[in-house]
Amino acid sequence: MNQMKKTPREIVKDLDQYIIGQEQAKKSVAVALRNRYRRMQLDEDMRKEVTPKNMLMIGPTGVGKTEIARRLAHIVNAPFVKVEATKFTEVGYVGRDVESMVRDLVEFSIRIVEEQQYSRVYSQARKIADDRLVKLLVPGIKKEQKKNRGQMDMMMQMMNALQNPQTEEEQEEVTDTVKANRQTVKDQLEKGLLENREVTIEIEEPKIQMPTNQGLEQMGIDLGDTLSALTPKKKIKRTATVAEAREILIREESEKIVNKADINSEAVKLAENSGIIFIDEFDKITSKSEHSGEVSREGVQRDILPIVEGSQIHTKYGTVNTDYILFIASGAFHLTKPSDLIPELQGRFPIRVELDDLTKDDFVRILTEPENALIKQYIALLATENIDVTFTKEAVEKIAEIAYQVNSDTDNIGARRLHTILEKLLEDLLFESADMQMGDIMITESYVMEKLGSIVEDQDLTRFIL
Repeated sequence: MNQMKKTPREIVKDLDQYIIGQEQAKKSVAVALRNRYRRMQLDEDMRKEVTPKNMLMIGPTGVGKTEIARRLAHIVNAPFVKVEATKFTEVGYVGRDVESMVRDLVEFSIRIVEEQQYSRVYSQARKIADDRLVKLLVPGIKKEQKKNRGQMDMMMQMMNALQNPQTEEEQEEVTDTVKANRQTVKDQLEKGLLENREVTIEIEEPKIQMPTNQGLEQMGIDLGDTLSALTPKKKIKRTATVAEAREILIREESEKIVNKADINSEAVKLAENSGIIFIDEFDKITSKSEHSGEVSREGVQRDILPIVEGSQIHTKYGTVNTDYILFIASGAFHLTKPSDLIPELQGRFPIRVELDDLTKDDFVRILTEPENALIKQYIALLATENIDVTFTKEAVEKIAEIAYQVNSDTDNIGARRLHTILEKLLEDLLFESADMQMGDIMITESYVMEKLGSIVEDQDLTRFIL
């Protein structure tokens, strides 16, 4: 994983493309990530002693806590899961057990390793897929089936078919004409002349995810996988373009080429050494939180503790050691404080980062600077209707001012307030744009005040609408 070699400065620079402000938080997570790379360079004896320094992010909703952790995992292509602490219950109660977060992490890790392995065998799988496409586009002549003489013969034929299933090639006759046509089609495929032509392919019926029994989940057993192994795989027909069919067949052939056991083993190691688990709403499981009347919150803390300390978790892919997984917890801690957590758990989150409330200037930057800035998104959406939208500097500043004011006067939901305000501001334009066909629209400060001014002035309307 070459991306893990990035320096802390480079990691912060990558995070800056998507997250405004919160410099201290970015710096802390960048150091935590670099320390993982440093650990992997140590000799084996020392490596075993170095564990990740887990982090506790403290700050109101919408200031970038989750986004920092999510982007961090994306930067290094590491397995990442986000869970809410309030979804878990103490062992013995109905609800998700805390170990499921580790099993979710391994599932994510499996997907990463699968994609890596599939990309390695892509050219090999594509060649096989193209051969299959040629045979589908130019089928052979079906061999005539011998007439059955009686019921006993029919039963014997069925038994033989189950034990020795014939391939389509064995069931068809390939004449010289068919061979010539297949060669022509193969040449056309290679030149990309048949990409939009429709073809019917047979694929395995997608696996239905079965709800997992809590007891089985704790043992790392997937009932859906067990049942699918006992029942024969069904084939379904699907009509798609040659381009789409090729990708489906490449995926199918890739699965046959790669070694599942190697994928599982590599995925477990990846989860153990590079996995990141982000636990949100951590403040809600303190004994002094407003949720303290619910199923033992302190019990949930005690169940999380051994996983964060380091323990063995059984999954269907093997046993996972959680010693070196990086845990990032976050919470607003409005009504509680980190010291309200049980002392043992406090000690397992040595790095504390307090994120700042967003200012008006932060909102201006959030609207315009990041790669995925909201204003850029709306301009792109309306451009699909041939509407060219521009925002004046004063309009952007007014939107930021309104967002800051509403957050101050009502609940502070951080940058999420911008989503609500922009949707309300552009509601009429989004509705009318499909009928306008084309045009240039400029969003000015007066337009912003015309659409939002009366709502902002009325406190009751603000609470309900913005």
